[in-house]
Amino acid sequence: MLDKDNLPECPVAILLKLIGNKWKILIIRDLLGGKKRFGELQRSIGCSQKVLTDNLRELEDNGLLVRTVFPEVPPRVEYELSNLGMSLNPVLQEMAKWGEYFRSTL
Repeated sequence: MLDKDNLPECPVAILLKLIGNKWKILIIRDLLGGKKRFGELQRSIGCSQKVLTDNLRELEDNGLLVRTVFPEVPPRVEYELSNLGMSLNPVLQEMAKWGEYFRSTL
């Protein structure tokens, strides 16, 4: 978990530390559309169970997503972005625009 004592000075470096791998960005992209269960995320993203679990935990530890466990048998778990996580929407929209622009230059 990041705290003020171990944050980089550069704001861009802070963002990269929080979402700087492709899995986290894809998780956030999927959760911008609403709550998802683990299996839905895994199918959509296409990574291993361990990779998805590790990245979900890091996003939760840093306050970007909320994990809700329902007391059912078998347990049902849903993931959704926190308000802080939802604030990344404009960032991902700009990344998508740039990706489309790049594709058009090829």
